[in-house]
Amino acid sequence: MEAVRRSRADWRYPTSLLCIYGFFSTVKPLEPFLIPYLTGPDKNLTIEEVNNQIFPVWTYSYLSVLVPVFVLTDWLRYKPVVVFQCSNLFVTTAMLLWTQSVPAMQAMQFFYGVVTASEVAYFSYIYSVIDVKRYRRATSYCRSIQLFGHTVGSVLGQLLVSFNLMSYNNMLVFTLVLTTIALLTSFFLPMPQRSMFFHRKDMGHKTVAEGTKNDVDRTVGSTRAKFSVEFNSAGTLEEKGPKAEETKEYDGADSCGKVLLHIWKDFYQCYSSRYLLYWSVWWALATCGYNQTVNYVQVLWEHVQPSQNFSIYNGGVEAVSNLLSAATAYGIGFTEVRWEQWGELALGGFSGLGAAALFLMTFVRNIWVCYTCYVIFKCLYMLLITIAMYQVAADLSMERYALVFGANNFGALCLQTVITSVVVDSEGLGLSIIPQFTVYASYFSVIAIIFSVRGVFIIWKTKENKGIPPDKSESPDFEEHRF
Repeated sequence: MEAVRRSRADWRYPTSLLCIYGFFSTVKPLEPFLIPYLTGPDKNLTIEEVNNQIFPVWTYSYLSVLVPVFVLTDWLRYKPVVVFQCSNLFVTTAMLLWTQSVPAMQAMQFFYGVVTASEVAYFSYIYSVIDVKRYRRATSYCRSIQLFGHTVGSVLGQLLVSFNLMSYNNMLVFTLVLTTIALLTSFFLPMPQRSMFFHRKDMGHKTVAEGTKNDVDRTVGSTRAKFSVEFNSAGTLEEKGPKAEETKEYDGADSCGKVLLHIWKDFYQCYSSRYLLYWSVWWALATCGYNQTVNYVQVLWEHVQPSQNFSIYNGGVEAVSNLLSAATAYGIGFTEVRWEQWGELALGGFSGLGAAALFLMTFVRNIWVCYTCYVIFKCLYMLLITIAMYQVAADLSMERYALVFGANNFGALCLQTVITSVVVDSEGLGLSIIPQFTVYASYFSVIAIIFSVRGVFIIWKTKENKGIPPDKSESPDFEEHRF
């Protein structure tokens, strides 16, 4: 029993369980073949119904539940929302398998929007149960295993389809089994005793997410001494009976309002940095366009080659794009570039290449050109979003980074909702797939022009300032601290 207790106290225990959960919840062999499944004899839906009536529901659902889920995730301390996410994933897969009408598929997309919004719990959970020194390793494990799960699902789906080993319906049954394993795993996750905002134990009047990384380190040290909260040799939290009057937890309606006020103050202070603001604007704009492209690219592929065999390589293309995107994102970490000087020009230039790839996908009616351009587009986005995430995170504490991360993605989702309602939804313009992708390519062209012009301005201004980028020099609060 002592050995079991020690193993459960080790930081590897919750990390391993979360990785198991992440793997089994992301292996979806049918995902690259969703369009042929929906428009084939199993569901017998038209491409217009899928494109203009069913898929837009996901965007609306995601937007409507994102903020409540974000707040509840912290208030409920992560684990219940992880279980809730997997339960909704099971419902989504079951509805995809056993229901058939357009309203039923719209309901399925609603539940999948809840699944996507709840993903914040997956990435936040690990930070509440391990030592801050383990954050980087644990994050890399959890993110890598998700990518590995997506890749395994794509390769497995490709093999099952290519060799006709399993029908689409049986692939969904197999996915339900994997989702059940993930759901059972989620019940064994340890329940966190703290969270980032509502259940954060702080000293004195320290505000939520106050200060930079150095402040966080001092807070951890002082909290450890003040409340006898120790990190054992395994790297996990071990409480030694803090005094009630010294522990400050945010519970109740009044305290909830105070927490939200602190969050708003942190939000305002973060975005008062013009340097962070410009990178965040690109983040939101590009993520919006990327999500729209990935969501509807299978519809474009079918339009380019509308035959029974058009989707035979979809799984392989997704697997290759995932692996090359991971390699690109990994490789950028070894480059020595002054991104504060050259970053925005890179954002503009590579966004222009992404726009060119989208134009080729749209107007060159060749499935192999579409596949190749899709891989290039995805790699370019992963390259740039990795740079953007680092540039934003470099000057922020963990709490502020979580806040900015959520705000940027929420902005992207709001913009995506506007584009979906105007361009895609049958209640709006209801454009067919070629005009849709023309809009997406033009959208990235505008991004490229804006950031290329600004990038040239930054380089010129930096030379005038003798090597100091203008926005960095104007932001004293974001000058020396590196995360």
